[in-house]
Amino acid sequence: MAQKIKLSTIAETLGISTATVSLALRDSPLVAGSTRDKIKEQARALGYIYNRRAASLRTSRSGIIGVVVHDIMNPFYGEILKAIESELDRSRHTFILSNHYDSVEKQRTFIETLLQLGGDGVIMSPAIGTPPEDMQLAEDNGMPAILVARSLDGLDLPTYRGDDSYGISLATNHLIGLGHRSIAMIGGTDQTSTGRDRYQGYVNALRKAGIDVDSGLRIPGPRSMQGGFEAAVHFLSLPQRPTAAVCWNDLVAIGLMNGIARAGLVPGKDISVTGYDDLEEASISMPALTTVWNGQAEVGRLAARALLDRLAGSHEPDGLHLIKPEMRIRQSTSPHRPRL
Repeated sequence: MAQKIKLSTIAETLGISTATVSLALRDSPLVAGSTRDKIKEQARALGYIYNRRAASLRTSRSGIIGVVVHDIMNPFYGEILKAIESELDRSRHTFILSNHYDSVEKQRTFIETLLQLGGDGVIMSPAIGTPPEDMQLAEDNGMPAILVARSLDGLDLPTYRGDDSYGISLATNHLIGLGHRSIAMIGGTDQTSTGRDRYQGYVNALRKAGIDVDSGLRIPGPRSMQGGFEAAVHFLSLPQRPTAAVCWNDLVAIGLMNGIARAGLVPGKDISVTGYDDLEEASISMPALTTVWNGQAEVGRLAARALLDRLAGSHEPDGLHLIKPEMRIRQSTSPHRPRL
């Protein structure tokens, strides 16, 4: 019965026009707030269900946004998604979420499905190996795309992420300032713009300080807490064990600290460790993690706003938009202590 309720029914009940009801249910600023609330309350009382499908036929907009990231289980993406959702809610847009787990095929299927559903746009952190043609497919079919967290070579799309090279240089310089000269970098991959930029920031900071870059101190790969924990064995078995480690992200850093502690050493005293992202877990880890704030919430908010602006007919210039990271110094780093 709820689906048979029409806008005209609500209008007649309240003694107003159908157009006013329609505008109010779409949160139009043309209708006063008190009137919108009254109309929505009456719609709920009558059991009215907003028919998005019918609305899309009238407006050529579905109100659906696609969001695709590497893995929602990573709190880094969770913070971005929370900000995207908050921004889209204000415009009564709904998003459909997909994890691609770095599968280009899975990501491509999602984009094609979104096009079939008449999606208005897509926000994505592209999978490793994404060909520019896949993103061009969305653009050519009138579905604008915004990138977050990772850049994509060969296509000049609006991209929002932290300045990874600068951010890792902050962490590396912090350790150098504490007297550390043997600093490992743990995690990440050169297959992503993020991985390349963070490693370059690490290298640049060492060279600027006059410290030789030792390729043997790079342990690529780990991006999870389990990965960081497992990397501790490799780290601790290095011929000249480093006194500090710059980690790919907070999850790797926390896993590494657990592995160091399991080996009978004290992270933050025997070995200094820095993370990246400043997740909620960072401030409550033991010891509290020194890390780099990477602006995830700001990335999500700006990306969603950029997409909504494009749908409205105006947008910021294409290309890379960087958030400037900030250092968060806690207890997992301390001055270098020469081994006796």
